[in-house]
Amino acid sequence: MARYTGAVCKLCRREGKKLFLKGDRCYTGKCALERRAYAPGQHGQSRKKNSEYGLQLRAKQQARRYYGIQEGQFHKYFIMAEKKAGVTGHNLLKICESRLDNVVYTLGWASSRAEARQLVTHGHYTVNGSKVDIPSYLLKAGDVVSIKAKSRDSVKIKTVLEANASRPVPAWLDLNSDNLEAKVIALPERDQIATPVEEHLIVELYSK
Repeated sequence: MARYTGAVCKLCRREGKKLFLKGDRCYTGKCALERRAYAPGQHGQSRKKNSEYGLQLRAKQQARRYYGIQEGQFHKYFIMAEKKAGVTGHNLLKICESRLDNVVYTLGWASSRAEARQLVTHGHYTVNGSKVDIPSYLLKAGDVVSIKAKSRDSVKIKTVLEANASRPVPAWLDLNSDNLEAKVIALPERDQIATPVEEHLIVELYSK
């Protein structure tokens, strides 16, 4: 299935919560969810009672849209999470968090995950000294991510870094702002992940 190319604000309205898909705009009064806090479409304002399956489906869709992952790949991540030791739901979120595009966004090197995917695809970042242009590349503990030397003089990169300079970086990432590189200390624990979803509902959905 092709990537969604419509208005991303509709996705937040459909899920009824902010998924932070438009960067800084999501923190302002221009956020579509604050202006129209109901689902899009003709029947968006009608009250609907979700079934158990509906709640599980919405949890899965929220996580997918939050990270910008297509259904096929998200299901592959779930299978990977099941095979790992520990809680499946937590493992699933760890995998999503360890994607290169997500780490780039989390470090403040992009204003949104969509922008992070674009910048990664354009080859602006390296992992352990080698260029990686695959947004879904999964990082592991000990990996070092940095901005390419040639890219540091880019007007785009400079603008992004300046705009996100104050963004807090989670403890599982060790950021060196002077050298524009960061080390993955360890994959995050659940309390270090700010994903606004109930992952146990996703496990229940896929386990049927």
